[in-house]
Amino acid sequence: MKKLCKSNTNKKICGVCGGIAEYLNTDPTLIRLAFLVICLAAGSGLLAYIAAALILPEASAVEEDDD
Repeated sequence: MKKLCKSNTNKKICGVCGGIAEYLNTDPTLIRLAFLVICLAAGSGLLAYIAAALILPEASAVEEDDD
């Protein structure tokens, strides 16, 4: 089963968008653009990104739990 976690390989700041893109099997650039649009339009995107960066586990921690 696939789990949502921060990406170790596809990250720019914290790996949140890369992890979401890996989970959804999509291009991380599209996820980053969506976060940017949400930040500019509603202003809550930055708050959501910070919350996700604090809540989501690292990919290495999730892989260790699966073993």
